[in-house]
Amino acid sequence: MIDFRDRLSRSVRSKLLAMVLAPLLLGVPILLGLVWMWGTQGYQQLVSYKVGSDLITAHEYFAHMHQNVAVDIGALASSHRLSRAMAAPAGAALDSYLEEARGQAGLDFLYLLDARGELLGADLPRHHPSARRDDWPVVRKALAGEPATAIDVFDAEHLAAINPALRQRARLSLVPTPNAAPDARLEETRGLLIHAAIPVRDESERLVAVLEGGVLLNGNSDMVDRINAIIYREGTLPLGSRGTATLFLGDTRIATNVRLFEGERALGTRASRAVRDHVLTEGKVWLDTAFVVNDYYVSGYEPVIDSFGKRVGMLYVGFLEAPFSAAMQGALFTLFAVFVSVSVAGCVLSLRWARSIFKPVEQVGATIQRVGQGDAEARVGPVASRDEIGQLAAAFDGLLDTLAARRAELQRWADELDRKVADRTLELQEANATLEQARRHLAMTEKLAAIGELTAGVAHEINNPVAVIQGNLDVLKEILGPAADPVREEIRLIHEQTHRIWLIVTKLLQFARPGEFAGYVEGVDPNALIADCLVLTRHNLERRNIDVHVDTAATCRVEVNASELQQVLINLIVNAIQAMPDGGSLRLRIRDWEEDGQPVGARMEVCDTGQGIAAEDLSRIFDPFFTTKKGSGTGLGLSISYTIIERYGGRISVASQPGQGACFTVHLRSEARYADTPTAPGFNARWIETGTATEPGRPSDANTR
Repeated sequence: MIDFRDRLSRSVRSKLLAMVLAPLLLGVPILLGLVWMWGTQGYQQLVSYKVGSDLITAHEYFAHMHQNVAVDIGALASSHRLSRAMAAPAGAALDSYLEEARGQAGLDFLYLLDARGELLGADLPRHHPSARRDDWPVVRKALAGEPATAIDVFDAEHLAAINPALRQRARLSLVPTPNAAPDARLEETRGLLIHAAIPVRDESERLVAVLEGGVLLNGNSDMVDRINAIIYREGTLPLGSRGTATLFLGDTRIATNVRLFEGERALGTRASRAVRDHVLTEGKVWLDTAFVVNDYYVSGYEPVIDSFGKRVGMLYVGFLEAPFSAAMQGALFTLFAVFVSVSVAGCVLSLRWARSIFKPVEQVGATIQRVGQGDAEARVGPVASRDEIGQLAAAFDGLLDTLAARRAELQRWADELDRKVADRTLELQEANATLEQARRHLAMTEKLAAIGELTAGVAHEINNPVAVIQGNLDVLKEILGPAADPVREEIRLIHEQTHRIWLIVTKLLQFARPGEFAGYVEGVDPNALIADCLVLTRHNLERRNIDVHVDTAATCRVEVNASELQQVLINLIVNAIQAMPDGGSLRLRIRDWEEDGQPVGARMEVCDTGQGIAAEDLSRIFDPFFTTKKGSGTGLGLSISYTIIERYGGRISVASQPGQGACFTVHLRSEARYADTPTAPGFNARWIETGTATEPGRPSDANTR
């Protein structure tokens, strides 16, 4: 042991071999063992938790079915038709109503009992095995004035007395099942029912009768299929696994989607003895693997308690264990294989690397020893380590300075190269962006040209019949004279609607042929013009209870058609009013527009405190025909406004955040600059401002709110 430690402290070779082999021979087996143990425990906890949560869901759905039956019978108990049927002198009316109500509510039986618990009606089965119904706890509770719902077991005689068809539905041949407890019976004749009784009260809230009904659960495939669909919907289980749900009467499956063969349901098969003893005998919940008919399932069983407090059945959910187990084992084996492969590969590479180091290290060690014996140029200081690597570390003192200088030089060259690459990349990105913008501009220009031609044609075709309607209305009023008084209001409404059509057509034409609507240009004082706009919109502002704040301090006049600028500003003000249906604040601010310290024109801001502009609408605000005013608005207001402002070399922009209002800004020059081809709305001649940030893009809503 002493020789080994001494050799290990002096030899790099021994240290490297120990470092390489220790993880493979010691660490990896320990790690794999821990992973296997933790993985198995985690798997068991995971599947138990899942089936437990699945069983809770199934229990809630089963309880919901109870409640639905009680609600349906409760609705019948409080119905006016029941009161009339009970008041009828003949019992046939009551029998007919009960049969009709039973069918409508989807019940398997429905009885009306008097206040003593005896059956009412003309043709009810007086030979019923229990002539008085108050031997059932749910009926006793209802007779005491409290609605009650429970699970109960009816024997074959009881079912036959209700309806022979129920007895036949409940009958089920028992199928021999591996691992089940011995049972001498050949068939199950009992029925498991949702049993409910609801008090019936008169107008003075006095209990006069009890409405009793129930639903047979034997063979109820819809219930278990619904539970299965809720819990084990697609994607919740590994490929190859399947979920199942079952309702037991005793230990016999009376409703299930577990399959035997060829798609046949495993009705009549029985639970294993271990499950039966655990759940029915001991009254515990089973959350573990269990053998179900012909395979092992991760299973959850809970006892079903009847109205007498007895355990009469079980509710079960589960899923096939094999795919889960295979997935877990596959994951663990894959993890083991990766661990082993990486460890072996690392050891092989480390050994090869160590062999390449042994000889050079010994040579360098010998050289260092010679330098230490008298070479004045040696730069080796005292070294505490006794092995070859320690001696090399002493020699590195002198080498590090050279390496550091060279590394700094290389880093400088690398930084320079990175900078040049980044500059070139930025140039390429800008060039690509310019090309893409040009392509989009050309495409939109072609689309708008086509829309303009179509719009002009449609507007022309609409104006002709509108003119005919307007002219004939005038002729009608002139011919009828006083005789038109009874329909004068209708004639006025027709006039208004034709005028509205004319306004819409005019907007379409203004969008399609903006040049035909341009007026003469003059120097306009924006401060005075905004005052005129407020006079024209004052009625709407007062009606909406909107506070107006005007701040006019512009000294520059703008070169524009006054009517067109007034149209733009009124459109922005009206949009702001519509954005504040419950009132708010409207701010109008006029300032000089300066660039590089020189006056250019005027900047007009129209800001509201409305709901703001949705982010998804922000990029489409100035697009033709885009509007969010469902049922009103043409979507042309802002598009036309944009075209007008751009015609004179100005621009319009918007800043908005949802819930914080919107602010539209119009820039106009003191000397108009006319564009040969107006930019189509939707391109970077406009700007969108979101919050405080401004970036090229497509603006948003005003005519859309």
